Amino acid sequence: MTQQGALAAVPGKRRGSAGQWLIAMILLAGSLVMIIPFLWMVMTSFDWGARLNISFPPKLWPEEPSLKPYRAAFTNIPMTKYIFNSLFISVGVILVSALSALLSGYALSKLRFKGSNAVLLLALSTMMIPFEMTMIPQYLLFSKIGLIDSYWAFYLPALNYAFGTFLAKAFIDQLPSALREAAVIDGARELSVFWRIYLPLCMPIIATMIILLFLGVWNDMLWPLLALKSASKYTIQIGLAMFTYNNGINQQPAIIMAATTVSLIPIVVVYLFLQRYIIESIALSGIKQ
Repeated sequence: MTQQGALAAVPGKRRGSAGQWLIAMILLAGSLVMIIPFLWMVMTSFDWGARLNISFPPKLWPEEPSLKPYRAAFTNIPMTKYIFNSLFISVGVILVSALSALLSGYALSKLRFKGSNAVLLLALSTMMIPFEMTMIPQYLLFSKIGLIDSYWAFYLPALNYAFGTFLAKAFIDQLPSALREAAVIDGARELSVFWRIYLPLCMPIIATMIILLFLGVWNDMLWPLLALKSASKYTIQIGLAMFTYNNGINQQPAIIMAATTVSLIPIVVVYLFLQRYIIESIALSGIKQ
């Protein structure tokens, strides 16, 4: 490269560096917008002085550090019971939905039966219907068959996980069909091919499904509020809503923040354990047969 070419290349590098710095600053600003409210919530949950009102601008260190808000949160409602109920529902829904989506995604990807594209299109079309439109018919159906106030009202609808089917099919499409062909030649049944060969390779997409499903079920309040009648079966989201109506707890923000912080712990734990699989699923998405 000549001296003139080298000099001409320097401004381009500077423009590239300036663009990278600009992107970094925008991402940093966006991160602060999301992180500061979370930190404010956590710090307020330890501030017994915030039991009457929350100061503004936010203080990132409690004036009266104490665990009293957490003790009060667990004393006023059975938080442990509600967390266990939510975990029980979430685990069941994840198992049913993920297994259903993986089986259907494998069938649509590798079996290539007649009408498979129509089946996939029909499944995806159900995603265009808002839950609010099917909520009442679904409630009436489960009421007629006696499944209201039962966890089966969560497990049975979980069989239809159209988005998971789409994810599974897209991921399994990237896996070599030669694996299935070799197993079939060796005499393996179709279910064995899926269970022993393709399922272990689907761990990244399974982790993605687990996080998406767990977030959806854990944060859902509308359907549990309709489907559950017994207080002993309430989920954590219904429990958090009860603070508004329970002995003036709504006037004690520190206790509400403490309960909310506790409800977020399972979500953070699940994400921390599964985040490496999500990164792996992104890296494997470029695999070509």
